[in-house]
Amino acid sequence: MAHKRKKPWIRFRHRVVRNILFGILGPYSRLTYGIRVEKFREQGKRQYLILFNHQTAFDQFFVGMAFRGPVYYLASEDLFSNGWVSSVIRFLVAPIPIKKQATDIAAVKKCLAVAKEGGTIAIAPEGNRTYSGKTEYMNPAIVPLARKLGLPIALFRLEGGYGVQPRWSDVNRRGRMRGYVSEVIEPEEYAAMTNEQLQARIEDGLFVNEAVADAVFRHAKRAEYLERAMYVCPACGLATFESHGSEITCKGCGLTVSYGEDKRLTGVGCEFPFAFVNDWYTYQQQFVSGLDLAAYVDRPMYQERARLSEVILQQRKRLICEDAAVSLYGDRIVVGAADAPQVFPFEEVSAVTVLGRNKLNIYHNDRVFQLKSDKRFNALKYVNMFYHYKNVSRGETHGEFLGL
Repeated sequence: MAHKRKKPWIRFRHRVVRNILFGILGPYSRLTYGIRVEKFREQGKRQYLILFNHQTAFDQFFVGMAFRGPVYYLASEDLFSNGWVSSVIRFLVAPIPIKKQATDIAAVKKCLAVAKEGGTIAIAPEGNRTYSGKTEYMNPAIVPLARKLGLPIALFRLEGGYGVQPRWSDVNRRGRMRGYVSEVIEPEEYAAMTNEQLQARIEDGLFVNEAVADAVFRHAKRAEYLERAMYVCPACGLATFESHGSEITCKGCGLTVSYGEDKRLTGVGCEFPFAFVNDWYTYQQQFVSGLDLAAYVDRPMYQERARLSEVILQQRKRLICEDAAVSLYGDRIVVGAADAPQVFPFEEVSAVTVLGRNKLNIYHNDRVFQLKSDKRFNALKYVNMFYHYKNVSRGETHGEFLGL
C-alpha cells in the first residue's frame, strides 16, 4: 500500500498574506506602539532561526516587519483551541503549535520539517511576556533545538515595549519602542560552543531591563490592572489590590502607590520601598520562595470566582462552569461547589501557566483546564505557588524559579 504523502507546511499563500498584512500593520504599529522597526537588510535569501525577547502582544508582527517573506512562529495551544478562528489562522499563516510549559516532541518535529522546506522560524525563548519589565527566564531547551535546526540564529531585540504596553495593562501608553536584529550567531560559530555558552550568549543578547526611568510613557490609566501582577504587599503580606487611573491600593491595609509616566513607583502619603515594578516583583518572588505552604493546606490563601473550561487541544474549549468558586491552597487548586469540587492536587499537575494577561491553564494528568475571571483576576499567584510547591517537593526550599 502506498504511503500517504505529507502535505507541505509552507504554502505560497503565506507569502501573499504576509505582504498584504504588513502593508497594513506597518503604519498601524508605528501609530499605536510608536515603534521603529529596523529592517534586517543582511537577510538576503537565507533562512533563520529568529529568537526574540517578549514584551507586547504584538511582538510577532514587529519581527515580521523586519524580515522579508513569511515567518513561522511557535504559538501556544490556546491559539489553536478556538474553533473556526483557529482554522482561519492556520490557513493564513500556519503557526507551529507547542504545548506551553511542557516538553513537546511534536513541535520539534514540525520545526525540523519547516526548516527542511526552507522556512524561517521565530521563537520567544521566554515563552512568556514579562510582567516586571525585565527579560524573564529562558528555557534551556532552546539550545538543543537550535542545534538540531542548524540555522543561523538572529537575535531580535525589542526595547521600550514594557513602557508602552506592560503585560498587566489593557492600554498602550504614548511612548517609543525599537525592534532590531542585534546580532547573528552563525552555525559554525555555535558549533564550537558548549550548550552553556550558547545559552548565555542568547540570554545576554536578548536581555532588556526596563526598570529604569529612561523615557516617558503617557496615559491616564498607567496603573490600571497592575493587580494582575502584584499580590504581595510589603506592609501586610499576601494581599488583594485594586487599581484606578495611576494608582493601585492594597485592599487590606490601604497602602496606595502611584505609577509615574517614567515608570517610577511612589507611595501616596507614605514611603514605598520599591522604585520600579521589577523591584516590587523581585520582593514578591522572594516572599513566595520563603512561604510556608503547609500553613495553607487547611485554609485557602485566596478565594475568588472564574469560568472553568476544558481545553480540547487543537480544537475548542468546552465550558464546564460559567461561574465557579476557586480556592488556592498550599498544595492544590479547588474549583466548583463544595459538594462536587474539581480538585487539582499539585502532585498530580504537570504545569500551571498564564496565557495572555490573566488566563490560567492547569495541566492535570492528560487534560488541560482553563480558568478565566474578571479583569482584576491575578493568575500569576497560582503559577508561583505551584512552582514553589514543586521546588519544596524537590528539596529546593528556597528555589528561585517560580514558573516565569
